[in-house]
Amino acid sequence: MNILGYMQKLGKALMLPIAVLPVAALLLRLGQPDLLGIPFIAEAGNAIFSNLPLLFAMGIAVGIAVDGAGAAALAGAVGFFILKGTTVTLDPSIDMSFFGGIISGIVAGHTYNRFHAVSLPAVLGFFNGKRLVPIMTGLFMLGIGWVCGYIWPGIQNGIDLFGHAIADSGSIGQFVYGTLNRALIPFGLHHVLNSYFWFGLGDFTNAAGEVVRGDLHRFFAGDPNAGVFMTGFFPVMMFGLPAAALAMYLTSNIERRVQIGGMLFSVAVTAFLTGITEPLEFMFMFLAPGLYAVHALLTGVSLALTTSMGALIGFGFSAGLFDLILNWGLATNPWTVVIIGLAYSVIYFCVFYFSIKMFNLKTPGREPLDDSAVSCVVEGKDKHDLTDIEYKARQYTKAIGGFDNMVVIDACITRLRLTLIDSSIVNESVIKALGASGMIRIGGDNIQIIIGTEAEIIAGEMRKIGSNENLSRINIPAVTQS
Repeated sequence: MNILGYMQKLGKALMLPIAVLPVAALLLRLGQPDLLGIPFIAEAGNAIFSNLPLLFAMGIAVGIAVDGAGAAALAGAVGFFILKGTTVTLDPSIDMSFFGGIISGIVAGHTYNRFHAVSLPAVLGFFNGKRLVPIMTGLFMLGIGWVCGYIWPGIQNGIDLFGHAIADSGSIGQFVYGTLNRALIPFGLHHVLNSYFWFGLGDFTNAAGEVVRGDLHRFFAGDPNAGVFMTGFFPVMMFGLPAAALAMYLTSNIERRVQIGGMLFSVAVTAFLTGITEPLEFMFMFLAPGLYAVHALLTGVSLALTTSMGALIGFGFSAGLFDLILNWGLATNPWTVVIIGLAYSVIYFCVFYFSIKMFNLKTPGREPLDDSAVSCVVEGKDKHDLTDIEYKARQYTKAIGGFDNMVVIDACITRLRLTLIDSSIVNESVIKALGASGMIRIGGDNIQIIIGTEAEIIAGEMRKIGSNENLSRINIPAVTQS
């Protein structure tokens, strides 16, 4: 796997531990005195944040393991404990924070892949297979911990200098971060960037005397200066992108508005309520890359603008209405975010509407109809008692060349992440005809298929399909020769 392919795999693995943050944020917020005022609920949420590096170690290990086994999670925890114990004994000033969790998870995941099927001599038979993985991980992490005990202080100092350089550069640093955040989405690497800013940048001592790190954790711990790298996403995700969807609808061909309207409406509402914007962004990312570049720049401007106007608010999941309402009481000048958001809705609508018209951009509903893939409608009686999800998983499997063409089947919130033996046989027109928003080829034979929030479920169903299953009964869009 090439470097880019590996980084996207790591980004996907990060999503497993990050997925618990909405629950943690909800508990922590509801337990505060200005809401329910129930300390044990607040502390339950804080317990998750306090142990986030450990969750990173366990979640990443599972994400890298070939079969997502629990033994990999155990190995990740063992590796993290050994790494932490080793490094702080050699140098008490070392705090590897979430970096320690990431390193432990990577080592544990690859150790699992290497040793989970190893058979030892009969006298050591008890330690065969998966039981060997935590032991080997511990040995590897002991050596890594010893090395880190001597080299990490220098690395830690460099990371701190980098973080402070971005933070201390004020609006410029916020603009750069916001722009990069959107620019990296096509490659699925924005989670790697976010991890440092949200979970590693800065520190704050809460009321209990605990030191917490990262913009996200500091915000929920009550740091009045936290939220700098989160606030600016609210105007974009809640207001800007839904307005862009309206502009794309109004500029679409009249005869196709019924078809495209429902799709644009659903992804716009999803962005507004939850802050999940990828399905909407992928609808114009490749059709109008110039617009996407403007979108990335406007995101950077929003991050710089909101904080320069004294607004600070964080989120536990993403910058949608649910998080805005939930965290309103912790925010600084939250009405400023709404006002900027309303202005952004006008800006996004005008930029998209007039750019599409002026440059004749082929946004949804305006692109040429692709006759190379003829959509198929499958009646329930022809599905051979398969559920819709089971049938859809088999359609995607057949469209990418069958089970035997798949090496790795992964998924994150909105994407199938696949490594294939031969990706050249995959026809993007067929993939889109099945309902995907788009497909990206990420070096070598790595592809990503953007299908929305069903991605994880469909990936799970695809893993259940055996190589001996006959897919001839599965209908997929036909490819016509032009």
